[in-house]
Amino acid sequence: MEQVSFISIEDNPPDLILSFAIWQPELEDVRSLILMRTPPYEFIFDKSERGVKVSDEDWVDDEDELLKRIEFDSDTVSIVTNNHMWKLNIRKVDRSDIEEAQNFLKRMNFDNRFEISIV
Repeated sequence: MEQVSFISIEDNPPDLILSFAIWQPELEDVRSLILMRTPPYEFIFDKSERGVKVSDEDWVDDEDELLKRIEFDSDTVSIVTNNHMWKLNIRKVDRSDIEEAQNFLKRMNFDNRFEISIV
């Protein structure tokens, strides 16, 4: 399970961006797992292509996927897309930052395109 160092939220219209900074000890650096949505421009996409796009800096092909489910429990967050799943340790992230991220995700999910579970 990978360790999250911090969570970043960018609410800069038209973009809604939530990033998990994942610690990579071998590089002594972080990589970003990014959840992004741009509601004002989604009308140009087919309904099946609308929603929160997920991208990982580790991906070579740079292909974004749609968020299907995100689940928080006390120390972890699970993120599920069409073809990938991440289970991240959020123990070191401040509780207020986690709560802010959860509320931000609810805003991103205004049309119920993905499931949110908070245990």
